[in-house]
Amino acid sequence: MATSRKNGLYRGISGELSALMRTGWADTEQRDLQPTEQTPHAARRRAALSALFPGERLVIPSGSLKTRSNDTHYPFRPYSGYVHLTGDQTRDGALVLEPRADGGHEAHCYQLPRDGRDSDEFWTGMTAELWMGRRRSLAESERVLGLPCRDIRTIAEDLKDSGVPTRVVRGHDAVIEAALSTDEEQDAVFEEAVSGLRLVKDAWEIGEMRRAVDATVRGFTDVVRELSQAVATSERWIEGTFFRRARVEGNDVGYGSICAAGEHATIMHWMQNDGPVRPGELLLLDAGVETRTLYTADVTRTLPINGTFTPLQREIYDAVYEAQEAGMAAVRPGARYRDFHEAAQRSMTERLVEWGFIEGPAERAYELGLQRRFTMAGTGHMLGLDVHDCARARNEEYVDGVLEPGMVLTVEPGLYFQADDLTVPEEWRGIGVRIEDDLLVTADGHENLSAGLPRSAEEVEAWMREFAG
Repeated sequence: MATSRKNGLYRGISGELSALMRTGWADTEQRDLQPTEQTPHAARRRAALSALFPGERLVIPSGSLKTRSNDTHYPFRPYSGYVHLTGDQTRDGALVLEPRADGGHEAHCYQLPRDGRDSDEFWTGMTAELWMGRRRSLAESERVLGLPCRDIRTIAEDLKDSGVPTRVVRGHDAVIEAALSTDEEQDAVFEEAVSGLRLVKDAWEIGEMRRAVDATVRGFTDVVRELSQAVATSERWIEGTFFRRARVEGNDVGYGSICAAGEHATIMHWMQNDGPVRPGELLLLDAGVETRTLYTADVTRTLPINGTFTPLQREIYDAVYEAQEAGMAAVRPGARYRDFHEAAQRSMTERLVEWGFIEGPAERAYELGLQRRFTMAGTGHMLGLDVHDCARARNEEYVDGVLEPGMVLTVEPGLYFQADDLTVPEEWRGIGVRIEDDLLVTADGHENLSAGLPRSAEEVEAWMREFAG
């Protein structure tokens, strides 16, 4: 990296410096590493994927660094399907399942190994360990992942023109894709299967989801404690407060936090988080902690900034709360995935008709989708390694499917009255309310994983009095 930078200060590397850098390094190989907790679960997931594609080679890349500017990069986050099937989070890797004669597969992982000390690459190259941090050796990765590991720099040659029918998850590694001749439609079916494997969480994953949600609850409490600081500064204080919790207890935030005060709460994905925080208005906080194994929560609360809802704010909040109650009541095994969405949307449609904002009767208004002017989005989504998890799964298994125990999803109705909406009275304009919780489908119904946060208006006000003084 140092020698390839344009306008770098050093003109080159002397032979004496090169020789000096190659000597005097300790042996740091870690020989006592054990498989991670996730290793046996990942093996079961690979077996399930293997059974779907007998006789075919399957390639799942982890992804690589993306340039932010010049020689700086965005923080790396691996492809979720790769993480799910390996438990690994390294960049420049790939999982390959090679078909066996019996219809099964042999799995191995390609990794970028440690830099040797016999060249200048370990301190000058674009992936140099002295710049980017220590990597695992292939032997170390084999112990941690419970998989044979190979050098990723040989993968293009290893996979090229083999004659074995091959599928690859596209969009994550251009070098791997260039080395393969695969059918785009078949690859899309493969990606659907990789995504669909995550629809039902195993016991280990459910434990990670609990950790993510519990840390998120603490992050929301941090924000309430520091809300007066945000009033004195801006939404950025809220963003930074929650981010601190996410980094201390987890890996990161699971997505860009939405810290939307005042009329910003009507913008579904407000992420600039640079506006004022004013008493008398509402704060819509949509945020989630991502665990160190990359599972994320996704929770929203709408809070009165001064601790007490105005009568109008409370009327709107109660309507959203009622809609969420209706949606959550529909989450149970055997129910259609769409049921919770429809229940919540019908509830809000009835309120909008009562208020005179859309023309009734409510059933007709719902069938025409008129409520969407004010409800904007769907009422939830699957949750797990991605905030919108399993997004590439088959429609028949997801949005047109049936709920099963082990699925984790959000229920998040909202009402949004835009600041420039002339169809509602002026005092309604600029008010946005969303309430979102993370639900685990159980054998006999559901469990609200985020029940540690208050939901009703009365509970929210009492919580704010307790923690905000």
